[in-house]
Amino acid sequence: MTSSAVGGGDKYRDYLSDEEVKNTKWRNGPPSYDVVDKLFEEERTRVWAEGSLEEKVQRLLKTWEMEIVHKADPNDLKTVDPNKFTISINGRKGLTPAESAKLGGSYNIFLQTSLPENLRVYNPDEETFESSQKVFRSIFLRGFAIEILHVYSGPPEIVYKFRHWGYMEGPFKGHAATGQLVELFGIGTFEVLNQKSSFFFFFFFFKSSETTPCRNLDKESNKIIKAEMFFDRGELLGGLVKGESNGESTSGMTLDACPFMK
Repeated sequence: MTSSAVGGGDKYRDYLSDEEVKNTKWRNGPPSYDVVDKLFEEERTRVWAEGSLEEKVQRLLKTWEMEIVHKADPNDLKTVDPNKFTISINGRKGLTPAESAKLGGSYNIFLQTSLPENLRVYNPDEETFESSQKVFRSIFLRGFAIEILHVYSGPPEIVYKFRHWGYMEGPFKGHAATGQLVELFGIGTFEVLNQKSSFFFFFFFFKSSETTPCRNLDKESNKIIKAEMFFDRGELLGGLVKGESNGESTSGMTLDACPFMK
């Protein structure tokens, strides 16, 4: 079951009502967010006012992440326009939903690398969607939470800073669990198209430490057509190889051989 509110649904994500869950084609059944939402609520560093731009962007981010990870049919994606959507990581070529699926989706998209195979701590070319999910779910037993730290510009080109975190409570590629916090910080962008009016919103910037009222970001008429994320994958992977090694190495990788994880 999904995390539920009155009448079904989810506290932090859209499109998870009982009816929507029933009518969606899932990769491995509908997701449950009870455990990771508990971690999120206990350790988030920002609590955004309901209806603020920051809260709306955080909800959009969490909903989008839920859809691209768990929904099997691109036509079930509600946060994006599947015919126009592309995702780019660290300046790489944008990927369509079909290209993302071919790479194994999820972690395999976000951990793309140009390192030689023998220097890869995690090799996305060797992982499927199923194997990558198994790897990281066995590490982050309480989930891998995400929060919005800042929103720098509103629609149509949303720019935000995010924090992703969890605790290494299971082994990773031959490295023992440490129980330590593993987190990464990054910048993300969403290019959003208003499908009702078929043109982009008026673009505006703001600089404020105060919560910003939300403008023109209702979920039904707005679709993401481009997503970009910029972060140091070494922040994540470096935190996963601190535990004692049992000698296992998937690609002949040793820590001494790779002082930098790109």
